Amino acid sequence: MATTSDLRTGIIIRYNGILHRVEEFQHVAPGNWRAFVRMRLKNLQNGKVIEDRVRAGSDLEIVRVEKRTMQFLYREGDAYHVMDTESYEQQEISGDLMGEPARFLKENEQVDVLFYDETQILGVEVPTFVNLEVTEASMAVRGDTATSVNKQVTLETGAVIAVPAFVNQGDVLKVDTRTGAYIERVK
Repeated sequence: MATTSDLRTGIIIRYNGILHRVEEFQHVAPGNWRAFVRMRLKNLQNGKVIEDRVRAGSDLEIVRVEKRTMQFLYREGDAYHVMDTESYEQQEISGDLMGEPARFLKENEQVDVLFYDETQILGVEVPTFVNLEVTEASMAVRGDTATSVNKQVTLETGAVIAVPAFVNQGDVLKVDTRTGAYIERVK
């Protein structure tokens, strides 16, 4: 059995009988009071985020998960189809498990799929940064140059993001999949 000192961001724990991913945690030791750990946990069954605190040194059950590299094949409605690169077995993953970063996935992109008990999919980790081509770019509105001028562009995956005014159709951009933010133009 693990304790609160073994907590790390991103690990999976069983908390109140339900699997949760540790999104954030902080060890707090107020003056004359007992130390405690404040945790922000994401429920892996319904996606809700809860905040709770436990006494420092409390027992926690850390769940072992298996991470398999899979290839994203295609999207059909709200379902994403992936293939195991070793066994060539295909699986369908719901959009809820894929999360917001899935909108930046191109076909044949590598993703890491987290499994519990060999069969239950807990989640998907997409690459942190991807290079995507701009398929549609509107003209930037000139005039307000005291602050940076941004415009909306559509990427090859269909995602729409805000970018600086100098970005044109056909440019390849580096995008952060966690935030959907433009990072730089790729030469």
